[in-house]
Amino acid sequence: MDDMANAPRNNRTRTRVAAALIATAVAGHATSARAQAVAPPTVVTHVDAQYPASALASRKHGDVTLALTVDVDGHVSKVEVLESGGADLDEAALIAARQWTFVPAKRGDKPLASRIRVPFHFAPPAAPPELVTPGKPGETETETETESDAHTAAAAPTEVHVTGRPNPPSRGVSDFRLTRTTLTAAPHGSGADLLATAPGVYIAHPEGEAVAQRIYLRGFDAEHGQDVELKVAGIPMNQPSHIHGQGYADLNLVIPETVRSIRVIEGVYDPRQGDFAVAGTAEYDLGVEERRSRVKLSYGSFGTKRVVAIWAPEGQAEETFGAANFRSTDGFGDGTRGGTSGGAVGQYKLKLPYDVTALFHLGAYAARSNIAGVVRRDDVAAGRIGFYDAYPDPSARAQSAGTSRTQLGVTLEKAPDADGSRLSAAAWLYLASFRARTNFTGYMQRSRIEPTWVGRGDLIEQSNDDFGVGGSVSYRSARMVPMKEIGVQYELGTEVRTHRIAQQQNLLQAPQNETWDRRDDAELKSTDIGAFGDVLISGSKYVRVRGGARADLLFFDVDDKLGNFIPSFSQKNHVVGFRRTASGAAFGPRATVEGHPASWLRLSASYGQGYRSPQARQLEEGEQAPFAKVQSYEAGATLKDGDRLSLSLVAYQTNLSYDLAFDPGEGRLERIGPTSRRGLVGYLLASPAEWMSLSVSATYVHATLDSPPVATPENPSPAFVSGQSLPYVPPLLVRSDVAFTRSIGAAFGKPLAWKAGYGTTFLSSRPLPYGQTSPPVFLLDATIGVRRDWLELSLDAMNLLGAQYADTEYAFVSNWQTSAVPSRVPARHITAGAPRALLASVTLYL
Repeated sequence: MDDMANAPRNNRTRTRVAAALIATAVAGHATSARAQAVAPPTVVTHVDAQYPASALASRKHGDVTLALTVDVDGHVSKVEVLESGGADLDEAALIAARQWTFVPAKRGDKPLASRIRVPFHFAPPAAPPELVTPGKPGETETETETESDAHTAAAAPTEVHVTGRPNPPSRGVSDFRLTRTTLTAAPHGSGADLLATAPGVYIAHPEGEAVAQRIYLRGFDAEHGQDVELKVAGIPMNQPSHIHGQGYADLNLVIPETVRSIRVIEGVYDPRQGDFAVAGTAEYDLGVEERRSRVKLSYGSFGTKRVVAIWAPEGQAEETFGAANFRSTDGFGDGTRGGTSGGAVGQYKLKLPYDVTALFHLGAYAARSNIAGVVRRDDVAAGRIGFYDAYPDPSARAQSAGTSRTQLGVTLEKAPDADGSRLSAAAWLYLASFRARTNFTGYMQRSRIEPTWVGRGDLIEQSNDDFGVGGSVSYRSARMVPMKEIGVQYELGTEVRTHRIAQQQNLLQAPQNETWDRRDDAELKSTDIGAFGDVLISGSKYVRVRGGARADLLFFDVDDKLGNFIPSFSQKNHVVGFRRTASGAAFGPRATVEGHPASWLRLSASYGQGYRSPQARQLEEGEQAPFAKVQSYEAGATLKDGDRLSLSLVAYQTNLSYDLAFDPGEGRLERIGPTSRRGLVGYLLASPAEWMSLSVSATYVHATLDSPPVATPENPSPAFVSGQSLPYVPPLLVRSDVAFTRSIGAAFGKPLAWKAGYGTTFLSSRPLPYGQTSPPVFLLDATIGVRRDWLELSLDAMNLLGAQYADTEYAFVSNWQTSAVPSRVPARHITAGAPRALLASVTLYL
């Protein structure tokens, strides 16, 4: 299968099984109490039609709808044309449909004949893919209509409507679709780790599973999500104005076994991309392909225990499922990384009148874990502390985090009409809480309330409670042909979201965690109203243009309860607090031009402007919100040999008006100057054999700071200078994922199959502040398993080679009281990456 959403499924055909976009399996509509539910047929073999040579001269587009009678053996016994697209297109569709095979419809355990409707859309073979692409075997959804009498229904064919799953239109060479084949090649401990299979992405977990992952994407150190727009089931995960980091996005809610695919757009070229889409966008599509419930039990290194239960009833759409996940671990090192977590995700797809379907989504996650924090490399080298340990100091041992998130969403979509028009709407809400206690600098802080208070420990407590509500509406027009060989289609949409946020930041003194200084206490309100327009213009068979624009209006209301702070040595002449409002607008054009000089070659050039909203608490009264503006350029090519080989090459540049960098003293992101990134990406997908798949990517980036941040009284000598390489960003990142699956015969009359796979990650030396660098990193993860029918055994190995590496590395001034005379020279600090870990699993299919 092809991992790229922008690649055609078959170079010889441009047939599209026209997706209704919205369907669900609704069986057993019989009014008789005696009638049993009918399980509709499911596709086993799906053959695309060949575009007829007789239609090439006129470059004819057309739609054909067939009625297929599927017999009790799963073969197509009869085909009828319900809606004709012309004799030549009808014949091509008939030839293909007769080759389809199915698992027959069933009432109980008894197979029965059924009748299904299959729509085809034809486009000339040299033209780029249509807006809707075909479903694959196993992606078929069905709607069953049974007779009212059980006996009659068993004798006569049952009417079934077969639909496929659409892929969105391509946005250039860097628009990648990661399928289950790639996502499951190597083991992944969390939903966030699945992103590491995308080109140029590295995922780190320096603060444990109760804190969001740290993301590196194509030269951006996106921290906890500041520069990557993240969506799960259409619900935005980024939280604006989060105290721990702007755009904070916790993907730990995602259960890896429920991810059907991930679409990653690297760059900002789609008008639908909104806030935080600076480096790009990642959208998680949830679904369970194998319609069979299961329970998975796992146990492994460091006392790790995990239980996953998935409900996936047969006859239902892949989007309909329920899953729960519970995990506990002692953590590696000296016992300062233990934690517990749990979550649940459920979806249900419901068919409504007027060809409308609704997808309901509910997800929840909660976790609590200890945090080891950072250690100085010079202390490790001197033997004062172990590489995987935490300082014995009470302030270091008091580090921990707790988080929870509950989200609800519903998406309504009307099946595309025959002319290609479509209407969709969505609404969502979430409630998220976060509390973390971290200490990066040891004993450096001084109270601003009582300046004589010093040396009580830099244990920073941060809390953030966020209630968010939002939704979207979009309309895609019919396909228009204003002149010969010119096709036009447009889409208009709007998105809104509003948030109510309460946040605090204090300094605590361990072990009683008494508050000894207050830094932030604010209540924030923000509203984002966005609108976009997108146009597709199909010129000759060689060229296609997609482009549009997006505009967003943001409004902020800040109740800063510690604003206009009065130091203890000053005379009190006012009440502390500062209430203010601010607003701003962001506008950006986006466009992609595609050329198809040959059936095996696609050329593409893209340009776009995006934005990142500011931290609300940093705004002044009436200020025009200073959005971080990004300009993104890229050009590239994709070479493709059917479904067996795809090679993408990209050159890109990204300019950002101002960046953010981690401030260890405050434990959060602070503003620095403008930055630039230039780089190259290569991405190879191959299937050398039916039992083997391969994904390899290499990303090189030259990321620099264009001008230094402005010096302040608090920081008269910033750690950044003009032209320096951006800290923490690896110039070279190479990733590979290889999967092997093969049958090895039978055991006790049932097929026996094995699977194996591995993933490798290479990070080159990363620059650090003050002219230092971190060592390179090479990691290998592997998995092996065997399955017989209802029983599967597997073994996962993370960091199989046992590399001792730093998950993240910093350079800053600290004082952990490990020497008689503390140094004011910036020192290197690390958070240890996990050592070798094994996890054995037993899966029972029900």
